[in-house]
Amino acid sequence: MILEQVKEVLKIEAQAILDLVDRVGSEFEDAVRLILESKGRVILTGMGKSGLVARKISATLNSTGTPSLFLHPGEAIHGDLGMVTMNDIVVAISNSGHTAEINTLLPILKGMDVRIISLTGGLDSPMAENSDVVIDVGVEREACPMGLAPTASTTAALAMGDALAVVLIHSRRFSQQDFQRFHPGGSLGERLCTKVREVMLTDDDIPLIPLGSPLRKAISEMDAKCLGATLVVDEERHLAGVITDGDLRRALSQRLDLDSLTVEDLMSTTPKTVQKDQTAAEALGLMEMFGITLLAILDQHNRVQGVIHLHDLLGREEFRINGGYRIPQRPDH
Repeated sequence: MILEQVKEVLKIEAQAILDLVDRVGSEFEDAVRLILESKGRVILTGMGKSGLVARKISATLNSTGTPSLFLHPGEAIHGDLGMVTMNDIVVAISNSGHTAEINTLLPILKGMDVRIISLTGGLDSPMAENSDVVIDVGVEREACPMGLAPTASTTAALAMGDALAVVLIHSRRFSQQDFQRFHPGGSLGERLCTKVREVMLTDDDIPLIPLGSPLRKAISEMDAKCLGATLVVDEERHLAGVITDGDLRRALSQRLDLDSLTVEDLMSTTPKTVQKDQTAAEALGLMEMFGITLLAILDQHNRVQGVIHLHDLLGREEFRINGGYRIPQRPDH
């Protein structure tokens, strides 16, 4: 019963986001244009759960090159309006569009010649009427069984805010170096700029199997190294292919006789690779693009120098720079 409820909530919230895809239109482009042309900041505002969503969107914008802050609508009309200038853009969030504090604030902002973008499901609401741009984030229903607690609606608003931030990243040509500059003390920024050579696994930690080996030996190597894959190499350690857990699952689903197969029968002959002087961010981007978790590192002669795993990029247990990488203790088999 519990798992059924969990799955139902996830389906409702996922569908709420998917429904936005067909409804988004030129108004989103108008919102992006307003922000890019603005000489001020993007000010997010919202009450209650929408306010929490607004805070998160503001934080995302700040970390990706768009100066932003959160303005509490209740505090705004008691003095905090002084932080708003006519060069700023306000993004207001309310599912219904009838939030009293928001609808008290927006006419005042209009009187200050501030441009307003609304994220709301109330397209005919007072909030929409007082906005320059209205982006529809309405949902068919909440995941809450009573339809009262903001669930799917806050998910939809947050997703649209993320979409806005990502489009602005592209428009501003915000780079990995820019991200690092805004995260000088963060481990994520540190990892993005780390070179592959500083975190790759080498020597006996590389899962390797020679060409011509029985598939069972490859499975044993994968089990021993715990990386979900093994590289296949020739006698001079030139990379010939890769076998992954996914390849094994597909072989089992096809009821293939694993004992009769060699590594050549199952390996992919076009594995993805990186160079040791590329950044961890570049390696991570390649993994995300192709949906893989392991990359081979080759020298100029196509010989295997090491491997890098997704967990090592994101921080398996410890991630060190200039001091070597300590491989986490793996379970015995």
